Amino acid sequence: MLPAANGATIPPVDWPQPRPAFRVLVESPVDHAFVLDHTVEQRPPLVPEFLLRAASELTPLWEATEAAAARPQPPPFWAFPWVGGQALARFVLDHPSLVAKKRVLDFASGGGLVALAARRAGAAVVTAVDIDRMAIVAAAVNAQANELELDLVLGDVVGSNPNADVILTGDICYEGASAPRIAVWLRVLARDHELVLLGDGGRAFLPDRKLALQARYEVPTTREIESSERREAAVWRVVT
Repeated sequence: MLPAANGATIPPVDWPQPRPAFRVLVESPVDHAFVLDHTVEQRPPLVPEFLLRAASELTPLWEATEAAAARPQPPPFWAFPWVGGQALARFVLDHPSLVAKKRVLDFASGGGLVALAARRAGAAVVTAVDIDRMAIVAAAVNAQANELELDLVLGDVVGSNPNADVILTGDICYEGASAPRIAVWLRVLARDHELVLLGDGGRAFLPDRKLALQARYEVPTTREIESSERREAAVWRVVT
């Protein structure tokens, strides 16, 4: 077991099998078609180096995912380049030595923007993980569109000890039920791994300690997913 930041232990978690983008798309033709039918190619304003499949409205897409699945589905966060992820992607691109020739994990990857930035910056291997199967498919679509290789993992890996040198994650502190659990895990990883970076857009449940500010950005966004058309986002290093 991994020792937690408070001296307790975190139960071990089995690591799901990574899949390359092409295999995800071959194995998920219906979800692949859904992503293409309900999104358009856009360039995130802070990281225009990338083409991403993105939606213009949250609610209609959410309703469409639930109609397609015929059961309740999580919000389609994968379809939007959230400001914390954009900030972290920008930071990685501007500081490629942080990830160059290293093994990188992008946790809660969504559409894969941060993972793509790490790969473009020269990471040896990048694994993008998310609990939403549609996010994994969207990340695969985006990887192919940008001609970059990603390993994709579907599953909850909180509590695991990933085979990575650098852990990246963006916009994870929006939910009170999950943020504290993730924060404990990230602090454990920060002790045992080379670098843990968190991109955040001022979310309500950002931890108030064990974070070292690395950069701030003013990120253009949309009122569809934020409260204003510009929002400040920060990149934090998780420390022990």
